[in-house]
Amino acid sequence: MRQRLGIILTIVLAVGVLVAINSAAYVTEEKKPDSELNPDRSTYNAGATGTRALHDFLNESGYQVMRWREPLVKLLGTGGAKVRTFVIIGRPQVSVEEEEAQTLLLWVERGGRLVIVDRRPDDQLLPLSGEWKVTTEFLDFAVSADPAQVSQMTEGVKPVAPSQPTLLTRDVESVMPSRYFAAIKFFPLSKDKKKKPDQKISANEPASDEEDFGEDYDDPTRVRTSSSTNTSNVSPAPVVHLSTSKAPLLIDYPHGKGRIVLLSDPYIVANGGISLKDNLKLTTNVLAVSEGLIAFDEFHQAHGTSHNPFVGYFEGTPVLAVCGQIAFLILLIIWSRARRFARPLPLEQIDRRSSLEFVASMAELQQRARAYDLAIENIYSRTRRVLARYAGVDYNSPRRLIAERVAARSTIKAHQLDKLMADAENAINGTAISERQSIQLVKRLRELETTLGLRMRSREVKQTAQNI
Repeated sequence: MRQRLGIILTIVLAVGVLVAINSAAYVTEEKKPDSELNPDRSTYNAGATGTRALHDFLNESGYQVMRWREPLVKLLGTGGAKVRTFVIIGRPQVSVEEEEAQTLLLWVERGGRLVIVDRRPDDQLLPLSGEWKVTTEFLDFAVSADPAQVSQMTEGVKPVAPSQPTLLTRDVESVMPSRYFAAIKFFPLSKDKKKKPDQKISANEPASDEEDFGEDYDDPTRVRTSSSTNTSNVSPAPVVHLSTSKAPLLIDYPHGKGRIVLLSDPYIVANGGISLKDNLKLTTNVLAVSEGLIAFDEFHQAHGTSHNPFVGYFEGTPVLAVCGQIAFLILLIIWSRARRFARPLPLEQIDRRSSLEFVASMAELQQRARAYDLAIENIYSRTRRVLARYAGVDYNSPRRLIAERVAARSTIKAHQLDKLMADAENAINGTAISERQSIQLVKRLRELETTLGLRMRSREVKQTAQNI
């Protein structure tokens, strides 16, 4: 037991030392403040550039929302069957690969809605709509304002009214964008600029002479509402829902059986600007224009489930390092078990001078073997011997005679003593008895000896004192 106690104390001490070392060596990385130069548009971010307020509002308002943390290929499987709207806000922390973009657009073709909220979205996510090409352009490159200061973000900007009544602008009187919104450009490609289906159009490629940006983007002949779900009857031209005097801010256009929605100012949906004017109402219309699950892309915001959730929960803390070191210690103990690591020492000589050691060993064996009858026999034999001596009769005398003689010399009743002796003899002869009953029986025998004053012999008294 002492050896085990020493091992346990050593392990506890080692774990304590490891925890102290890791805690002292652990240094938390200072969280950088939100800025428009390096924003974090994740729904986990409660800062000015984050979108946690939008996610929590939709969730508490009863809309079906989720954080998508899986690869985009799972949108085409059972995992994405319930997703109706897929939302990408801001420039992703993890770039969208070409195969992922093709997968996402294939999901849109099958009837999904892709909502992109970004000043400069990935061109791979803005495919051609018929002969129309959609892109964006920065109007203000000096992004230096503090996103937490509304006055700095909206300096010189006036509220923007909807361009036309649509489902996306329903109940919206005006929207307050930031001074850094991007201009959405869409224009039909001329014949000499049209590309083959297997060719990609570069984002830096100059537009044709038919470029529509400025005065012609709100031409009624080009801007059409499309309420039919039949793609053959839907105009491929983008629909402008919100625009300033310079350029559109919100458009959508069909892609297969689905639609792609583009909003060119993330400040409208960010925590710092969603409470201004009717920004929240416009955002709710854009995301929840149709019933179904709304999925916010967190996989490309560096929150993908690429590892175990338990590991992800403790990521960035010294807990993982401590667990690894404890596991190493356990493996080291298992490997070194029964291996001699010092000079051999002679076995400790145990003093066995106690004459009651054999008695204690036999008692332990009887207890483990549940040999209660044998234990009672050992005790009852001595009690019967002293009772016979007390009564002045032979050891083999009948039980009733011993009881009567003892009762005649003491205050103990004969029938009670006879019953006690009978119970002990029945247990010795094989009558079923439990551990508790056997203890009670032995206790009654000892009380009988004490009542009659039947002392143990001097040798027994000496051995008992020596054992204690």
